[in-house]
Amino acid sequence: MQKEYSLSELLDLPDSEQQSLGVAHTLREILQQPRTWRHTYQKVLSLAKPIETFLRSAGPVDVYLVGAGTSDYIGKSVCALLQSEWARTVQAIPSTDLLTNMPDHVIPNRDYLWISFSRSGDSSEGVAVLESALDAYPRIKHLIVTCNQQGKMARAFQGRENVFSIVLDDAVNDRGLAMTSSFSNMVIVAQALAHFRNLNDYGPTVETLAAAAKPALPVVASTCERLVKEGFSKVCFLGTGPLKGAAIESALKVLELTGGRVFSFAESFLGLRHGPLSAIDGDTLVIGFLSADARRAAFEQDLIQEICEKGLTSKCCTVSTVNADKADKNVIFFNLEKRISDLYLPPLYVLVGQFLGLFASLREGLKPDEPSPQGAITRVVSHVTIH
Repeated sequence: MQKEYSLSELLDLPDSEQQSLGVAHTLREILQQPRTWRHTYQKVLSLAKPIETFLRSAGPVDVYLVGAGTSDYIGKSVCALLQSEWARTVQAIPSTDLLTNMPDHVIPNRDYLWISFSRSGDSSEGVAVLESALDAYPRIKHLIVTCNQQGKMARAFQGRENVFSIVLDDAVNDRGLAMTSSFSNMVIVAQALAHFRNLNDYGPTVETLAAAAKPALPVVASTCERLVKEGFSKVCFLGTGPLKGAAIESALKVLELTGGRVFSFAESFLGLRHGPLSAIDGDTLVIGFLSADARRAAFEQDLIQEICEKGLTSKCCTVSTVNADKADKNVIFFNLEKRISDLYLPPLYVLVGQFLGLFASLREGLKPDEPSPQGAITRVVSHVTIH
């Protein structure tokens, strides 16, 4: 039988045993996030003048948020915030779609700003999309956000007038297969960019996120550890608006870290009734990312209640920043020093998916740092033939 570990037990293991168990990287990368969010904000703040100059030079443009997999879900988590703050049309479009269908997404003689997100900066598709766009559509402005200063995205496009790069600290260039701190830190960058006209305005928000996350880490970990012990074969993450982006990313974390042995999916609360509710059964864990907005949360609570009344599953957990029943063991509560909107909550809520994936991976006898023993997926998708 696979030994079960608590967070404190994992942390107490010698480095050699953490490496043998396959948690040396992923565990550290999850836990470091509150600290790294502050550092990432300071990094963006240090680039305030050139960022503002570049973005103002782009003018009134349509904005595409570009990435693949987790990097695409960054875009989905920040799209509404950027659209609200910039008063521009903002869309998250996977780089995998742009690679095969770029002409379908580019209207001739229209100005665009593409913001590309990539942990490694070496993804075959991401690099090829940038190269193709620069060649075929020289009017497009490109802002690159990456965590790897040695990656091709950080090096190959330097010196171009229509390209600006933000390279984050090496600490958030996750060594584990699954993106954890790289995801949340690139989300922090995008949230900061929403306030590029006065980056100081964003400072209190990132501080609120970090201050709420740090004390919550052991609580989130222990709840996820217990949920894994209680057992499930499927996980459904629910979220509304930007929190749906966090839900999609959380579902991917569980899927990746368990090598696909735990089936996971994500949907909006209201969207679940339109077909996907049929997938909820007694062995499905439902995790609802509740909105900080009272009206939205009312819709969401109605859906959770419906699941319970229909007896579809008794395995339900909600995540909230307001009006939470702190005595309920199936409620994860993030205590914010000041109330902030859903637009900024994805870095907090995704911690649940990360920890759930970690403990579920260990339950399956896998190594979270390398959870794909047959090599089905790899840390960098770099073997794609570009046609």
